[in-house]
Amino acid sequence: MFSIDELVVYPAQGVGRVERVESQTVGGQPVDFYIVRIIANNVTLMVPVKNARNVGLRHVCPAEEASAIMESLADRSTFTGYTGQNWNRRYREYSEKLKSGNLADVAYVLKELLLIGGGKELSFGERRLLEQATGLLTLEVAHALGQDQEDVKNRINDLFEDVLKPKTPE
Repeated sequence: MFSIDELVVYPAQGVGRVERVESQTVGGQPVDFYIVRIIANNVTLMVPVKNARNVGLRHVCPAEEASAIMESLADRSTFTGYTGQNWNRRYREYSEKLKSGNLADVAYVLKELLLIGGGKELSFGERRLLEQATGLLTLEVAHALGQDQEDVKNRINDLFEDVLKPKTPE
């Protein structure tokens, strides 16, 4: 399913590289594991080969999908604005989307938090989710498009320039 040195995505952890396949005995039975090193934080994960799809391990998205995700960030027609929903409920919803491993869900969280943050101060938890979503999305898109992660971050900052500007007191 995945080969050694291939870039893969693990939900909520991001892009990693399959370093090797290792066999270990678990409950008296031999079990093969993908050994995946996450690029962003150098963490090593052991993912059972037979269960890899079930836990959400997947290939890095194709370039076409990455381009479509970047274009979707520019579309603000789906943003409903800050609806008064408390930050705790949003935090749970956004956390679930980040854990899904779906890049479109990660882009949704990123866009929502950037736009909400343009209208009000984000809570500490929301700022952490924003950082996580930014890291997950920019690294995968960068690899999919063969670009530098900083360039992708800069493109996103340009898209949200109007809401990222520091507020000036009136």
